[in-house]
Amino acid sequence: MSAPHFDRVALIGLGLIGSSLGHAMKRAGLAKHIAGHARSEETRKRALEIGFVDSVHGSAADAVKDADLVILCTPVGALGAIAAEIEPHLKKGAILTDVGSVKLAVIRDMGPHVPEGVHFIPGHPIAGTEESGPDSGFPELFDNRWCILTPVPGTDHEAVEKLSAFWSACGSKVDVMEPKHHDLVLAIVSHLPHIIAYNIVGTASDLETVTQSEVIKYSASGFRDFTRLAASDPTMWRDVCLNNKEPILEMLARFSEDLTALQRAIRWGDGDKLFDLFTRTRAIRRSIVDAGQDIAAPNFGRNPTHPKPGGKDDQ
Repeated sequence: MSAPHFDRVALIGLGLIGSSLGHAMKRAGLAKHIAGHARSEETRKRALEIGFVDSVHGSAADAVKDADLVILCTPVGALGAIAAEIEPHLKKGAILTDVGSVKLAVIRDMGPHVPEGVHFIPGHPIAGTEESGPDSGFPELFDNRWCILTPVPGTDHEAVEKLSAFWSACGSKVDVMEPKHHDLVLAIVSHLPHIIAYNIVGTASDLETVTQSEVIKYSASGFRDFTRLAASDPTMWRDVCLNNKEPILEMLARFSEDLTALQRAIRWGDGDKLFDLFTRTRAIRRSIVDAGQDIAAPNFGRNPTHPKPGGKDDQ
């Protein structure tokens, strides 16, 4: 399917993902008019100054009026309330989607507020950085990154195809997945790594025997990469943990079991087991690079003056 064109797209939330979507749509010419909403007047003003939206609105309801595509780009904990607010104002035939990192909870919270004739297709672009706010977005954020769509049973096939073509035009590779399976997969590839990173950085800050200056001074030894994940938006990750509880707890239990086995190997000097584990995990890293989901350049090719995909979840 060729790249779709929408007369009006509404972006609800103008942070990293919302602003990057605006830039990507401008780059590909996907919308005649992009309307944006953010709670902060300062954010709305800045979004207009940057130019990734054509108009800004003080309420989500005003932003979605007459929109052919509505994308909710807020933390998942807010989606239910936003869906209730915009419900009476959604145009029949419009596509309603989101960018949240969990999907069953999104369907639970948004589903009751989808009017008849509106195509509700939950989505999740697996791309991001640890940056936030309207200035953090850039059009290449989604290039060569996966976007997963999780349509509910009975969803209009043509609407799914149109939303898939939209994400493809924004640079993404698109996959369709069952919502429950999505949440389980993301629990291990995204949610658990972020939780571990938050915990490791928290542990380091609590250690009385290591001063803060030493933690910062020697961070290049590996700690630095954990701090990148741990710098992600606290509100977003609080909502992820609360709304994907069971899969996350399942993965934490499995991780704890594997960590115990690793502790045992270190304690008893089992060099063969340690070598086998490190060899296997090194191969996974190489597979990720070969699949184009990262690069082997120093510092993973990240330029601190221009954020590259890789932090929100890389949500």
